[in-house]
Amino acid sequence: MSKNVFLFSGQGSQYSGMGQELAAITPASAAIYECAADILGFDLKGLCFHGEETQLAQTIVSQPAIYATSLVAWEAAKSKGISCSAVAGHSLGEYAAMVASGMLSVEDGFRAIKARSEAMQACAQRSEGGMVAILGMDAETIKKICGQIQGYVVPVNYNSPAQTVIAGEKSSLEQAVAALTSAGAKRAVPLAVSAAFHSKMMQPAAEQFAAEIQSISFKKPTVAFYSNVTGGILTDFEDMPAYLAKHIISPVQFVSELQLMQENGYQNFIELGPNKVLTGLVKKTLKDVTAVNIENEKTLNAVSLG
Repeated sequence: MSKNVFLFSGQGSQYSGMGQELAAITPASAAIYECAADILGFDLKGLCFHGEETQLAQTIVSQPAIYATSLVAWEAAKSKGISCSAVAGHSLGEYAAMVASGMLSVEDGFRAIKARSEAMQACAQRSEGGMVAILGMDAETIKKICGQIQGYVVPVNYNSPAQTVIAGEKSSLEQAVAALTSAGAKRAVPLAVSAAFHSKMMQPAAEQFAAEIQSISFKKPTVAFYSNVTGGILTDFEDMPAYLAKHIISPVQFVSELQLMQENGYQNFIELGPNKVLTGLVKKTLKDVTAVNIENEKTLNAVSLG
């Protein structure tokens, strides 16, 4: 059994031209983009290959675009005989991970992401939230300081030991950034989002989304599926709509997932999708592992030859 882990990229990793090289050499990609057009009602392939940055930044475009690009990379990897025995995704990336693990069909993944992105975009337009990446400070200190701030601000993405994203009300975020910086944080980087993703401020989106995906069917995975919500291996598959709704309002426990994977003997981490954000997070979190990404022909050949 392969001790490779497939990792799938999250929102924010998009760029114009993503997936184009791999699609040209991966016959299975045609069906992915056709499925996208049928379910979404717009030309996702055209936006992935030639879209403007502002178009790709829209939640209703970026989420299915990253999902599709990740699946193309997955198909390309499979065509080279690259396999895995565990999967994980960062936030949105869990949907591609579900497909790769056999839990979800490509079509149902697009249906779920259409409902998710529409619910999240609508919620973002109604809310006054935001997100900021805090660099150079441990997560426990960040959590403690956020707990002392008036209003609502919480850690939501545990990305690496030295990078935690906080989210909340804009005024509380500003107070938290000032407090964290004065306490020794090296940098505070505002994210280009207009909502507090993975926090309780997304509760309306989670409820709307859960109601809309009740008809989608899920299967048990054929490989280990590591969960953002628990930080461990997902074992309860009885109510996946409820899990995915909770996923929208729960912190991403990416550090815990990576550490547990290494404890369980995984040494090779392969990121599938646009950019190499997760590859960088693996390198910052774990020692004595290999982390590579597949996003174009050059990186595909490097992994398959390696």
